[in-house]
Amino acid sequence: QVQLVESGGGLVQAGGSLRLSCTASRSSIIKMGWYRQAPAKQRELVATITSGGFTNYASSVKGRFTISRDNGKGTVYLQMNLLKPEDTGIYYCQAKPTAWDVDYWGQGTQVTVSS
Repeated sequence: QVQLVESGGGLVQAGGSLRLSCTASRSSIIKMGWYRQAPAKQRELVATITSGGFTNYASSVKGRFTISRDNGKGTVYLQMNLLKPEDTGIYYCQAKPTAWDVDYWGQGTQVTVSS
């Protein structure tokens, strides 16, 4: 079992920045990432990163967001720059310890971008 704790959400103006953090209860995790869900919309991929450093981004955030991780600490980060109102939503940390494990999810952290 893996527990995930997110932090760093908040309210910012358009064009501003936020940095999200997520710490897992164990450090050996093959893939970690961030997903988000706006009101009345489905949860969508934001970015993922493997233990080897391979990254994947949604086209809507590529060039503005950067995902990184500290494998020793079991922490994944999401640096969000040039934020837009459409980035508003609840951001969830995701972790997959091994290829045969289920996905684990954090409780979510709210990100609100005002116009």
